[in-house]
Amino acid sequence: MQSDEIRKGYHRAWHRSLLKANGYTDEELARPLVGVANSQNEIVPGHKHLDQIAEAVKSGIRMAGGTPVEFPVIAVCDGLAMGHGGMRYPLPSREHIADSVEIMACAHQLDALVLIPNCDKVVPGMLMAAARLDIPSIVISGGPMLAGRLCGEDIDVSRVGEAQGAYAAGRIDDGELLEYENRGCPTVGSCAGMFTANTMNCVTEALGMGLPGNGTVPAVYAERIRLAKIAGMRIVDLLRSGVRPSSIMTREAFENAIAVDMALGGSTNTVLHLPAIAHELGIHIDLDLFDELSEKTPHLCNMSPAGPHHLQDLYEAGGVPAVMKELAQLGLIHEDARTVLGISIGGIAASAAVRRPDVIRPVDNPYHAQGGIAVLRGNLAPECAVVKRSAVAQEAWYHKGPARVFDSEEVAEEAIFGHRINKGDVVVIRYEGPMGGPGMREMQMATAALVGLGLGKDVALITDGRFSGATRGIAIGHISPEAMAGGPIAVVREGDTIEVDIPGKKLNLLIPDSELQARLDAWRPPTPRVKKGYLNAYSRLATSASTGAVFREQD
Repeated sequence: MQSDEIRKGYHRAWHRSLLKANGYTDEELARPLVGVANSQNEIVPGHKHLDQIAEAVKSGIRMAGGTPVEFPVIAVCDGLAMGHGGMRYPLPSREHIADSVEIMACAHQLDALVLIPNCDKVVPGMLMAAARLDIPSIVISGGPMLAGRLCGEDIDVSRVGEAQGAYAAGRIDDGELLEYENRGCPTVGSCAGMFTANTMNCVTEALGMGLPGNGTVPAVYAERIRLAKIAGMRIVDLLRSGVRPSSIMTREAFENAIAVDMALGGSTNTVLHLPAIAHELGIHIDLDLFDELSEKTPHLCNMSPAGPHHLQDLYEAGGVPAVMKELAQLGLIHEDARTVLGISIGGIAASAAVRRPDVIRPVDNPYHAQGGIAVLRGNLAPECAVVKRSAVAQEAWYHKGPARVFDSEEVAEEAIFGHRINKGDVVVIRYEGPMGGPGMREMQMATAALVGLGLGKDVALITDGRFSGATRGIAIGHISPEAMAGGPIAVVREGDTIEVDIPGKKLNLLIPDSELQARLDAWRPPTPRVKKGYLNAYSRLATSASTGAVFREQD
């Protein structure tokens, strides 16, 4: 075991002495050292309770004959970072999280890892670290928040955002807004809809890196604690049998994950995160694969923000295994893929049952014949643009209108809340990509305001930034190349006509090619917004959204 480097031999008395300062006994130091990467903190609601998960994990490790070694990892709440300059940090935090897990595991020669994330960038960051280090690893998330209840209806934080728009439009009063605020997030856990955090936690199951239930068992259920204990026991088994992430996260596993993502109608942010995780393994996942699998994968679950169901409903319905059981009927699941449970994906799916067909529809009666995400291209997005089509009303899948151009999220939001956006408009928010933002901010406040103002079906919003998984409406993000890299979105002018064609997978600026080229030739990049600190370094290293916004390879 690699921890022998700090445990065995007369020349390691120094190291053993330092470890004993922590209270470890000789008996504990004779066992495998299992890192417990805990992203608990007291500001992120999805992470407030992770100390309880960590204690359960450590109990499981001890029961199985290992010695747990807990260390902290940062976590950013996208929701709290939303709508201001703090939103530049969540995506860059993904690389920092991966790096910090690598640093702790390698500096201390840990034998295996239990990764405890919950929210948006922490899950992919930890999976990137597992892929990079390729030591036995397992993920156990903190689980989803329960939905709130208001006037007999389930609600979540996305409805609170839309209530802000309704308040601005005069459709609700102060008391009603306060009701949404007080009831939208009733427990700890990742926000209750099929937003990015829950999408990634469900996808982790499909990848084989999380136990069944990882994505759906609610945070406040005792079953979540039991699952954490099992994860602690399983990691010792994985270590003893030599099962590494590279033998689980194969190309076939990524295809399983994408298929499940499409069936769930998950967040568009998976097109950033899955390629980034695969990149650490030397596996190339491009957006054409997402598009290919989306075309043949039926959309089976109508989850918030697009529909009425929340993660507790998916849990009751049978969870991710039941979704995979349905998809397997169409040959969309590689059933022999390995998992951290020691049972194949096919074996897990075979033992599942759909307990609520209103939540997980059968494959012969889907919500849509195609998956939840579509990749658009055109002269405005030569590399790609991404839309969560399952969250767009079908009558709004084609939209053409005048461009309303804004060079930052804040200026666009000012226009939206100021009632200066009209039906038929196409709001363009640019210089918000990985390089330009920097950090590729989410535009959730803007899209929620449009829905709350009653414009969700009548106004399109396009950006080289991205969207929260809680977004609904005609929201097209990830436009690549981004404006800061000289992409065509940089030269759109106020009043230009833009065509959004989701069925045709097109996003075009309706001007002559010669005019577009002349504008591009005349374009010059603006001064970078951030000139020091981590964001400055990130802006220099980050690649296009079309490649997962991973760091550039150094020569």
